[in-house]
Amino acid sequence: MIKIPRGTVGAALAAVLVLAAGCAEERAVTKLELTAALPDRVPSGTVLRLGDPQYQAVIQASGLDKELSDAGVTVEWANISGGPQSIQAFRADKLDCSAVADIPSLFAAWTGTATKIVFQAVTLDPLEHPIYKLGVAPGVSVTSLADLRGKKIAYSAGQAQGALVLRVLQKAGLSQSDVQLVELTSNGDSYVTALGSKAVDVAPIGAQNIKLYEAKYPGSSSIFTGIRDDASTVYCLTSAVEDAEKAAALKVYVAVRTKAVLWANEHPAEYAKAYYQDTQGLNEADAKAVVEIQGEKGIPASWDAAITRLQETADLLAAEQKHDRLDVTTLVDRRFEPVQAAAAGDRVVTGDAS
Repeated sequence: MIKIPRGTVGAALAAVLVLAAGCAEERAVTKLELTAALPDRVPSGTVLRLGDPQYQAVIQASGLDKELSDAGVTVEWANISGGPQSIQAFRADKLDCSAVADIPSLFAAWTGTATKIVFQAVTLDPLEHPIYKLGVAPGVSVTSLADLRGKKIAYSAGQAQGALVLRVLQKAGLSQSDVQLVELTSNGDSYVTALGSKAVDVAPIGAQNIKLYEAKYPGSSSIFTGIRDDASTVYCLTSAVEDAEKAAALKVYVAVRTKAVLWANEHPAEYAKAYYQDTQGLNEADAKAVVEIQGEKGIPASWDAAITRLQETADLLAAEQKHDRLDVTTLVDRRFEPVQAAAAGDRVVTGDAS
């Protein structure tokens, strides 16, 4: 009989236990076909990794987080939003979904990251409550879109601001050769700083920041684009919606987030405090002003109009930035469309807000 040293047995047993523990931590994924119905039951321990800081604050302030926990959904919140951050997190497998406008889903597809849009919201008066205005540098005269000819314009190809610039040029009857596009990623106050230093003549700035910009830089100004820019979505890794457990949890989250949008409409002061004061550090007056500038958001009964606008944007970017043409219906998971509508009930927007 061969005798194995006791220490060796112990070490081998320890290795087996560690390996077993590691295997136990790995969750077996049940594949859900993209054509299959969304599951109704959320298995215990299901985790969603979400980059949705604005509605994280709203959900927690409104008490809607209890609906998530009661349904068995555990959320790991990430302070991530917008295209560049979310796509990077997707590629590192650190995030399941993120709140963005419409452009990130296009650039994810063009750069090889498979995603699906699972949530759509609209601004009820989008032209009166734009997301962006065009900030104009001190001493520069721009009073209409026609005045953009020959100007230096801040431009970020993979962000909503970049698409807006191309749409503005299209509306003005100008081409890229008629202006000077200055590649500059919009990150925090980068566009404001570029305008203030006159590195650029024009840049899209969040409408809520225009007053602060004009107060900080005497002689600066701004103009409306006259273009609808209110796209508001949540997009997820395709692998997340193909995971039966996460898909069930997302069904719950989409319904809860829908209710959060409507709660924010009905409780503007509480919304302003929960997000803009407590999270973003604005004072009470500025926080309330931002919420008023944003206007109310609605939940569309149908995603048809939003998808049409997304296709138009994709076609424009494909032509102007030399990308392959995309069929945007492949980027949208319409199984979540009736989930939103049901959660909104009689407060759903039945027409295309304009």
